[in-house]
Amino acid sequence: MPPFNLHFLLFCFFCLTILVLLWYYLYYFARLSFYKEKTLLPIAFKEVPVSVVICARNEDHNLPECLPLILSQDYPSYEVVVVNDCSWDNTPDILREFEKKYKHLKAITIKEDPKHHHGKKFALMVGIKGATHEYLLLTDGDCKVLSDQWLKKMMSKFSAEKEIVLGYSKYKKLPGFLNKLIRFDTFHIALQYLSFAMAGSPYMGVGRNLAYKKSLFFNNKGFASHYHIESGDDDLLINEIATGANTAIEISAESFTESRVKKEYKGWVEQKRRHLTTWTNYKLSDKIRLGIYTFAQVFFWLSFIVMIALCGQQLFSAYDLYLVLGLFGFRIIAQLIVFRMAMEKLKEKDLFLISLLAELFLIGFYPLLALSNKLFRRKKWK
Repeated sequence: MPPFNLHFLLFCFFCLTILVLLWYYLYYFARLSFYKEKTLLPIAFKEVPVSVVICARNEDHNLPECLPLILSQDYPSYEVVVVNDCSWDNTPDILREFEKKYKHLKAITIKEDPKHHHGKKFALMVGIKGATHEYLLLTDGDCKVLSDQWLKKMMSKFSAEKEIVLGYSKYKKLPGFLNKLIRFDTFHIALQYLSFAMAGSPYMGVGRNLAYKKSLFFNNKGFASHYHIESGDDDLLINEIATGANTAIEISAESFTESRVKKEYKGWVEQKRRHLTTWTNYKLSDKIRLGIYTFAQVFFWLSFIVMIALCGQQLFSAYDLYLVLGLFGFRIIAQLIVFRMAMEKLKEKDLFLISLLAELFLIGFYPLLALSNKLFRRKKWK
């Protein structure tokens, strides 16, 4: 095949990746970027009793700060169920002290069994079974709610049809590139799962801020289909039970939770390796939808770099170079506009300037992460 045809095919492929990405930006992500809060549901839907379920293993350094905020919500009827999952620190003592002060706190203890190792799913299932109410709101022991309206905001999105509410959980803002990288990755994932849910294709949630009905959990046999997988108490469950009809999102700032962020690359990489194991168990339609977006990102940058290199060798004309740069700029501007508005919605505006660099880093990072999962064993959840 003559060189001209190869160059033309490369250019066509570059244009195709732009069209695919624009489709995702404008059809999916713009839903979150241009989202407007709807009128709240009647008060009856906001004040039904709810059980907040928290799994805690060795959280004595987090519970004194995080738990009082959850126990002091402006909500008429709720309980907080904390599962002490085999902690060997001062978590049991802290929970006993809190139980004396807060009558709506219920602590459940799981004792270590040397013959049976269990993961977070078992602890969470114990908490769900021990919960009194039909409506469940999940978070983690190291999560801090950012408002005493958290419960009201999350519960306001339930209705006769909506049985799942997806919230946003951010990471604490700290100095340094790693912090911005982790927070951009979290934002980018949220941009996808929240936007897809708004488009009627929910595929995951985040257990740090997630609500669903207890009956829905048990009617679908809970974690039974993926109990053998270490992760997935949130995303695999939602992937299995969520539909466009039964799922809502809540993204007001008062509904956010905030978690402590990893301060070293090693800890973050291990966390991402664990989370990455669940992706292959998503529904085929979700894997295709996410896969097309990922491949379009990767090949957009690869084809652009190759064409710029060919232009440098004068295998493309000056006109071709201007055309490539113009299309590249158009795609980048479209992305930045959509991402900027979504960042404003999720209160992550400081990530805007680093977004392109973080995207490039993550495009190279995730394939290496997948390879490491094939070659090395992961640590158990602690």
